[in-house]
Amino acid sequence: MSVVHPDQRGPENRSALGRLVSVDERTFIEEYWGRAPLLSRAGELVQSFDDLMTVEAVDELVSHRGVRTPFARMAKDGALLDRSEFTASGGFGAEMTDQLDSAAVLSAFASGHTLVLQGLHRLWPPLIDFVRDLVDDIGHPAQVNAYVTPASSKGFSPHYDVHDVFVLQVSGEKRWILHPPVHTHPLSNQPWSDRRSDVENRARETPAVDTVLRPGDALYLPRGWIHSAEALGDTTIHLTVGVASFNRYDVARQVFDMLATDADLRQPLPAGIDLNDPDAVLPHVDRIIDDLASLLDELRGDTTAQRSIAERLGARLTDITRPEPVNPLRTVAFMTGISADSQVVWRQGLAASVSRDSTTIHLTLRAKTVSLPIEAADAIAQLQTGKPCRVGDLVGLDTDSAIVVARRLLREGIVVPAS
Repeated sequence: MSVVHPDQRGPENRSALGRLVSVDERTFIEEYWGRAPLLSRAGELVQSFDDLMTVEAVDELVSHRGVRTPFARMAKDGALLDRSEFTASGGFGAEMTDQLDSAAVLSAFASGHTLVLQGLHRLWPPLIDFVRDLVDDIGHPAQVNAYVTPASSKGFSPHYDVHDVFVLQVSGEKRWILHPPVHTHPLSNQPWSDRRSDVENRARETPAVDTVLRPGDALYLPRGWIHSAEALGDTTIHLTVGVASFNRYDVARQVFDMLATDADLRQPLPAGIDLNDPDAVLPHVDRIIDDLASLLDELRGDTTAQRSIAERLGARLTDITRPEPVNPLRTVAFMTGISADSQVVWRQGLAASVSRDSTTIHLTLRAKTVSLPIEAADAIAQLQTGKPCRVGDLVGLDTDSAIVVARRLLREGIVVPAS
């Protein structure tokens, strides 16, 4: 279950997705998502992106945060700089040799290399919270990189990404050139380098979009759209929010994984078959197609199996996303002083499947199962709505039992302090 906490939204209670697009969210989903680029100017959006990233924040990440590779890389004209050129040991007590060396980063940056700070949704608090909200809004995994490009420099040649992208211009100006896909909706194992020649030829054609992004502008790119960017004038910083959207092929893979339970499909092909001879293999291909058609017809009427397929997809999302972080010390202190007047709330983004027997309710999480007395079932359903709840008001429990249940849920990281 995915829970959105309105009090954790951005300024003016604007949704995370709503901050990135100049059209209403329904229009974006129906007309642009996975279909077409959308350019949103600063004046059309609610606010700038200064709460997410600034020039000062980049300097802090480079010089004071001990960022290590692969959370950072540097590139120029499409070529990556060897990490030994911009990393070093942190010295006594921090001898890891792959930490950013701020002086080396300065030298490489001054010579025209773009600095890429990767995985900032795991490193930088404002982006940790923002991406968690965005995942709840769009229902797909997301991550953030920052691209810091020297004046009048280009970090990467024309290419396409295998994920959807939101570009958020933070500082400076950058020219973006877009061309339509040569391979629509590429999968994660279909990178642009497999079609390098087609991409390069398409990039020589008249662009579909040729525009300059200025601070506060945002650009949405569906996966597969060819793009390149060049800094204009001063240093520029932009955030790239990558969205690894699930697709129909992902659903199909879950269907075929379900078919792995069929013993006939798992039996070996004949010994002595010449797999290099298509004519020898074709009869088996034809038979398998017939068998698959029959199995798929059976699945069509099996709602239990279909539900299992849907649950597998949800389990995959849970596996590759993370709920909001917990604060261990604060939580322990909160548990120590917990009372009927304390307020708790379901941990944002935490998915849990619920089952029960006659005496127990079971919460199955990504890495464990937590079991509670069946009397707590109504309180669990109450908390799963995502609304902050006073411990003494947990449904179906007296005060002492409510405190015990709340303390257990806090310890297991299922709920967090609401204030």
